[in-house]
Amino acid sequence: MGPAEFESDPNSADSGARFLLGVLGGMGPLATVDVLAKLIDATPADGDGDHVPVVVASIPQIPSRVEAILGQGTSPLPALIAARDRLLAAGATMLARPCNTAHHWHAALAGDAGVPFLHIGEAAIAEIARSVAPAAPVGVIATAATHEIGLYAEPLRRAGYGVIVPRGPDAARVADGIACVKRGEVAQGGRRFAAVLEALARAGAAAVVLGCTEVPPGLAAGGGAPAAPCVDATAALARACVGRWQAHRTPGGRR
Repeated sequence: MGPAEFESDPNSADSGARFLLGVLGGMGPLATVDVLAKLIDATPADGDGDHVPVVVASIPQIPSRVEAILGQGTSPLPALIAARDRLLAAGATMLARPCNTAHHWHAALAGDAGVPFLHIGEAAIAEIARSVAPAAPVGVIATAATHEIGLYAEPLRRAGYGVIVPRGPDAARVADGIACVKRGEVAQGGRRFAAVLEALARAGAAAVVLGCTEVPPGLAAGGGAPAAPCVDATAALARACVGRWQAHRTPGGRR
């Protein structure tokens, strides 16, 4: 069987039905591992065969998304397209990308993919709508570039929420925390994120979007209870993927 002919377990209820999630990762590597763990955590399963079939392209050498958006580096789009095409060649029938900042190029990547390409921001915003009171102030922890493109601020404001973002020293703590996680100082990064969470809570945030995929593993490694309720965008994306998988396996479900 070639890679484009992937089939599910012949003994399963959806024998012969194709489903293969392609994860476009490496931005960063720990964030990719994190989304895979969250896929497993989110899946109702009695055994191996109940879990989401996944193929991963973890390519840490994709050029910096932040530098490109801020006008300080080359565009990562060609490398993103190449990684996407590896997943499609492997037979992926649905795609997801556990990197918030890279969603600046989402339309360019999704437009001609030929398969559904889930959007991490849309998954997180949907969870906010279900869990946070209308018009409440929502904090956002993200890269400077994610703030620059309005990935969360714009849809949150359209939905009627207030938006609070880290400023000054707190913005610097976020950037430093992300750098810590990327170089393996995960708990140290988590302590910086925790301090920013506390500041956002003091500023009145009813909930905080963890809008950078380095933030959740950092907070987990840093220990301690978060100062405000958090919406983990990585976990939201994982749950959206699992929802598609569950619907695919259900007769008459969305595929």
